[in-house]
Amino acid sequence: MSNASPHNAGGPSLLDRLPASIFPRVTGLHAAALIIAILLIGLLIIPVFQVIYVAFLDPNTGALTLQNFVDFFRTSLFRESFWNSFYVSAMSVVFATVIALPLAYITTRFNFAGSVVIQSLGFIPLIMPPFVGAVAMQLIFGRNGTVNLLMEEKFGINIPFMEGLNGVILVQSIHYFPFILINLSTSLRNIDRSMEEAAQNLGSQGMRLFRRIVFPLAMPGYVAGAALVFIKVFDDLGTPLLLNVNNMLAPQAFLRISSIGISDPMGYVISFILVAFSIFSLWASFLVMRGKDYSTVQKGGGGLSRRDLRTGEKIAAYAVVAFILILVLSPHIGLTLLSFATIWSFAPLPDGFTLQNYVVMWENSKQFITNTVIYAGIAAVLDVIIGTAIAYIVIRTGIWGRKSLDYLATAALAVPGVVLGIGYLRVFHSIDIPFTDKPMASWWVIIALALMIRRLPYALRACTAALQQVSLALEEAAESLGATKGSTIRRIVIPLMSGGILAGFVTSFATAAVELSATIMLVSSESDAPLAYGIYLFMQTPSGRGAGAALGVVAVIIVGLGTFLSQLMIERDKKFKSTDQSH
Repeated sequence: MSNASPHNAGGPSLLDRLPASIFPRVTGLHAAALIIAILLIGLLIIPVFQVIYVAFLDPNTGALTLQNFVDFFRTSLFRESFWNSFYVSAMSVVFATVIALPLAYITTRFNFAGSVVIQSLGFIPLIMPPFVGAVAMQLIFGRNGTVNLLMEEKFGINIPFMEGLNGVILVQSIHYFPFILINLSTSLRNIDRSMEEAAQNLGSQGMRLFRRIVFPLAMPGYVAGAALVFIKVFDDLGTPLLLNVNNMLAPQAFLRISSIGISDPMGYVISFILVAFSIFSLWASFLVMRGKDYSTVQKGGGGLSRRDLRTGEKIAAYAVVAFILILVLSPHIGLTLLSFATIWSFAPLPDGFTLQNYVVMWENSKQFITNTVIYAGIAAVLDVIIGTAIAYIVIRTGIWGRKSLDYLATAALAVPGVVLGIGYLRVFHSIDIPFTDKPMASWWVIIALALMIRRLPYALRACTAALQQVSLALEEAAESLGATKGSTIRRIVIPLMSGGILAGFVTSFATAAVELSATIMLVSSESDAPLAYGIYLFMQTPSGRGAGAALGVVAVIIVGLGTFLSQLMIERDKKFKSTDQSH
């Protein structure tokens, strides 16, 4: 039998003869990876690098220059804004620590009735976007708010809780302290008990034991939480705007671009600084932990040895916990009261209560709510599709550069919303909407895409966790029976990932629904505005605050319900898989 020619239909082609390492076979997964990479580069990397590039660009000559940064630091308003942002972020970490540390220590160190409920209540502030509760907190802690009116009546004193930067620090500390609480509580539970016992045997007790042994061992969790708080506060736009504090970096970036235009270099310089500080904060937290050993000897560490509280200690502990919980739940209490208030001004409580605010809110917010459902829905669907694809490519394939997809998608966490919004304005302003002469930056689709990029890391983590729980043996069994890779993914993998995918969808949808920093830059007309922008508009006037608070309550319910459903889906999925594996 003669050798088959390369031109024969049944013989191997020249392409088949090439080594796979030189010319790897292109599959559907390769194509998906390429499409996702192009999408992330186009919707995240290019807009951010465009912002960075323009920051170094001379607006007159088009040459690269450092003069924009020289002008920035020569301007007293910008220098003040820079230091104010740093100061507010640092002090928010301090006050968030003061709030989180007692809750974390008491609920993990002592046999404390209701510790699970206390921890759960401590997480509630995260379901309220900070800008939503800012106005409500003014009514409680402001110069003429509930607390100061009562203190002035009883003691003749008035404390400026909400004056200027103090207000931003208080709001941000109360909103973001759960990041420290979650991470610190986890670290305390994983501490090696033998180390604590060894220190006690050597005579270390009380605060000395906590200061020298317990807290240093819990440092990784604390630093992780503190870094998140610093970044979130440094980048936040909505809270300073609603509290009329404009001498901070994020508000200045927004005001420069919105008032002067996208050609103003200072908006880009500020955006560059915001991105640089986000990255710097993550690097600094890594640097603090580098070279130090926090490992445990026992599996899981054993956790701190719990002890019972004496009667006096128990009363003091409950008093501290009750005070902290009242403080951190005050935005929710204030927002609820304001949403039902007829008039609330110069009085500890509203003059009366009514449902009219909800009627006004509904009559004037139907478009906001409809837009939000559309934008957040599109963003969430795209997030879980892309998140599932990235998770599968990273975990199940050996495609070159696959980990870069994970890094690219996660990088959105380090990009402030206002920076992404400015980048989109710059990139899409010169591109027209198909079949029209309007710039793409004014198209509502761009808002949905911005929300998708901002929330992609949340969906990606949920999808990755879900895929890690799916046994590879199930895929191999399906393929051994003749199923194609695409059929296996569609009929085996995705159904088994359904719990995590749904959790990612709900999380993305709920958090995208209250995103303000990016969307406020991209809303070109009120008819295209989402719910978060609607709250911002309502809160601009005293007469609209009741309806704005009602819309804020709707936002909190959306996020809270989404968070609850997400956790419920994850837990049910875990139970289903554990039951299935046991059989």
